Amino acid sequence: MELHERDERRAAAEARLGGLAEAGVVGVVLPWVDTSGITRMKSVPLARLPAAAQWGVGMSPVFDGFLVDDSIVAGSYAGSAIGDLRLHPDLERLTVLAGQPGWAWAPVDRYTQDGVPHVQCSRSLLRRLVADYAAEGLTLKAAYEIEWVIGEAVLPPGADPDAFVPALAGPAYSMTRHIEVSDYARDLLQALADQGVAVDQFHPEYAAGQLEVSVGAEDPVAAADTALLVRSTIRAVSLEHGLRVSFSPKVTADGVGNGGHVHLSLWRGDENLMSGGPGTFGLTRDGEAFTAGLLQHLPGLLAVGAPSVASYLRLVPSHWAGAFAAWGLENREAAVRFVTGPSGARQSAANVEVKSFDAAANPYLLLSGLLAAGRAGLRSGATLPDPVGIDPGTLSEEERREAGIAPLPASLEEAVRAFESDAELTGCFGVELATTIAEVRRGEIALFDGVCPEGVTKAVRWRH
Repeated sequence: MELHERDERRAAAEARLGGLAEAGVVGVVLPWVDTSGITRMKSVPLARLPAAAQWGVGMSPVFDGFLVDDSIVAGSYAGSAIGDLRLHPDLERLTVLAGQPGWAWAPVDRYTQDGVPHVQCSRSLLRRLVADYAAEGLTLKAAYEIEWVIGEAVLPPGADPDAFVPALAGPAYSMTRHIEVSDYARDLLQALADQGVAVDQFHPEYAAGQLEVSVGAEDPVAAADTALLVRSTIRAVSLEHGLRVSFSPKVTADGVGNGGHVHLSLWRGDENLMSGGPGTFGLTRDGEAFTAGLLQHLPGLLAVGAPSVASYLRLVPSHWAGAFAAWGLENREAAVRFVTGPSGARQSAANVEVKSFDAAANPYLLLSGLLAAGRAGLRSGATLPDPVGIDPGTLSEEERREAGIAPLPASLEEAVRAFESDAELTGCFGVELATTIAEVRRGEIALFDGVCPEGVTKAVRWRH
C-alpha cells in the first residue's frame, strides 16, 4: 500500500467523523471471518478511525489457525504466535449499526505490516477474482440466503445451559409462527432497512424455531459483506428481544439444520448470461460453461462451503440440502438449482442456486471458490449433463449411476480429500491458504473424532 493511498484513506475517514458523531457513534467494529467461519473482530473509538484507515489495526495472524472451539491448529502456515497483521477498514462499506446503538461497522482487509495483502485474507482473494472476471468483460451478481433458529435464552432451573428450546411453536411456514415473531421481525426488517440492506423476503422456515431472510443480489464482495452484516444484525436484534440465535448447520441431531444457499448470475454488460441463450433453460454458452464449472468442482468446494463435521449431518438425501452432484430446473433436491424467474423478468432474474452449503462457511472464501470453479468452466468450455427433474435420493444406486448422478462427499474428510485433489481450487487459493483450509478442517475432524451426532450438534450449536 503506497503512502498516498494511506493518506487518502485517512482523509476519507476524517471526512466522515462529524456525521458519525452526529449519529451517536462512539466506536467502530472491524470484523473479519476466520477459516472456521467464525466472525472475529477488533474495534476502535471513533476518534481513532482515521489512524485505523491510514495504518490499520494490529492483529495476530494466529487466527487463521483457529478452530470452532477456539483451540488452535499449529499448521504449516497458520497458528503461530509470531508476526502481526494490519486490519484496514473498508470505508465504502462503513455502516451505522441500527441494532447496536453507538456503534458503526466496517469490514476489513488484512495486510502485512509492509502494506501487502495478507496471503490468507479471504476478502482480498475474492476482490482479486472479481477483478479477473472484469478483465474479461464479465461481472457477477451474488446473494446469500440466511437461515437461523431462535431459542429461548432463559431456561428452567437445572436445564442444560447449552440446550436448544425453540422460541416458536407454530407450524412450519405458518402465519401462526409469523405472528409469534411479529414484533421481532418488524424490528429486524427496520434495522436492516436503516443499514441500507435490500431485503427481498422474510418468512418462517421448516425447522423448529427457524426463520429465513433473503437479500438482494450484489457484486460478490458486497454480497459477502452483506451476509456478515445481516447475521450480526440478527444477533443484535435477537438479544434485544431476549432470544438466543444459532446459524449452525445442525442445531439438533434429528433436525433439518440451517443452510447457506448461494445465488449467482454471470453478466456481460447488461446481458444476463443465465438467460436468452440457445442452451437448456435458455442458458447462453458462457452461462452453461460457468454453471458446469460449479457442478464439476462441487466435491472440493464442500471443504469450503460445508466446512464443519456438523455440515455432513445436514447434507443428507431428501432434506432439500443438495446431497447429489446434479442440476435441474427448480429442483430443490439438486445441488445446483436453476432459477429462471417469472416469465417476463427472466433476463434480470435468472440465476443458479447452489444448495449444498451452510452457514458455517466463511462467505468470502466460499464465493472465491465458486468464482474459481466457474472460471475453470469458462476456460475449458465445460458443458452440463442432462438436467435432473426428480429427487435423486428416490433413485437406486444403479439408476443414479446410469444417469451420471454422483453422490457428494458424505463426510468432511471426503470433502477435504476432494479439495486437495482439485488443482483449480488449490491453485486459485494458493499454497498457504489451501494448506491452512485443509489443516483447519482436519483439526475439526480430530476434535470430534468418536463424538456422537448429539455431541457434535451440542458443541457447535451456539458457535455459529
